[in-house]
Amino acid sequence: MSGEEHDFGAFVAARATSLLRVAYLACGDRTEAEDLLQTALERTYRNWDRTVRHDDPEPYVRRVIINAAISRARRRALLRIIPMHSPPETSARAGDPDLLHVLMEALRALPPRQRAVIVLRYWEDLTEPQTAEVLGCAVGTVKSQTSKAMAKLRSALGRETLEGVIKDAHA
Repeated sequence: MSGEEHDFGAFVAARATSLLRVAYLACGDRTEAEDLLQTALERTYRNWDRTVRHDDPEPYVRRVIINAAISRARRRALLRIIPMHSPPETSARAGDPDLLHVLMEALRALPPRQRAVIVLRYWEDLTEPQTAEVLGCAVGTVKSQTSKAMAKLRSALGRETLEGVIKDAHA
């Protein structure tokens, strides 16, 4: 095993759980999150020599995960056919006491870019400039996407529920 392979293996061993969490929060599905992480790690390995020139390869991997999640969501949206003739009998939240599950449903309802901003800002505790760097956009875009996403989440969950879930997630 070469030094680069060893370094990559050590990075994966140290950060895989955290990166899998980012992938899961970005897409909302465990299996898809594993696929996203695998894709991101494959791309990172192919570019490892360039990636490690920067001090920390984790922001690069996060960006690959987020971009892949957004791309997949866009492809699915193009292929999805939603029948509008019959609404669901009950809401997804009816009788569900698990707040994290409720939050995940609300996150899944957000557009991919807004979901990515919420995951990076509130679960990964990135600053606005760090989030902008991961997403490859301006800080103003991060602020506007965060504002829109939080408004949608507040509307879907109610302010008290949302604030309680965010506090629980950070505990």
